[in-house]
Amino acid sequence: MRARVGDRLVVRSNHTDRPVRAGAILEVHGQDGAPPYVVRWTDTGHATLAFPGPDAFVERVEHDPGGGERPAAASPDS
Repeated sequence: MRARVGDRLVVRSNHTDRPVRAGAILEVHGQDGAPPYVVRWTDTGHATLAFPGPDAFVERVEHDPGGGERPAAASPDS
């Protein structure tokens, strides 16, 4: 898994009664984009240190020159 600041971490639970959780990656602490990441979760607004498991993937966020953001193609293998 590789990420950069500004990408999104998405965690899909293998339990059907739990929602998908996502958050913005604020810091990357591993080498070459590897975990752990500091993530600000959209559901709580809290920032935590995350060690993503096999149920997580990084969604690349492309920054356009106009100042906006748009998700790029998501890749579970990132």
